Amino acid sequence: MAYEGSCHCGAVTYTVEGDIPDTAMSCNCSHCRRKGFLLTFVPIDRFRLESGSDKLASNKFNKHNIDHQLCSDCGCQSFSVGIAPDGAKMAAVNLRCVPDADLDALQIQKVDGASF
Repeated sequence: MAYEGSCHCGAVTYTVEGDIPDTAMSCNCSHCRRKGFLLTFVPIDRFRLESGSDKLASNKFNKHNIDHQLCSDCGCQSFSVGIAPDGAKMAAVNLRCVPDADLDALQIQKVDGASF
């Protein structure tokens, strides 16, 4: 099974191998809080960028561990790429950008990113 996501304008699209999760992370750091992300993390080999690589802009801040990818046309950040604490390369998928995700059914795990 797989699910798809995109930026707002549809220029950046991706596919994630696996089922849509039933939980998501909500972080209170200055970045995530302002953008309202609901995140799930997947190994990079399960994430496939389908279109829009030429439209992606990168934003790194704080410790520069996460490469926040945003569409240069609409400004939407539908995913990021980074390194997990165990050293594995991961994609952070914004479930708000996955049309088939039932956001109201998600169990939300709160993370105190503001304290990192």
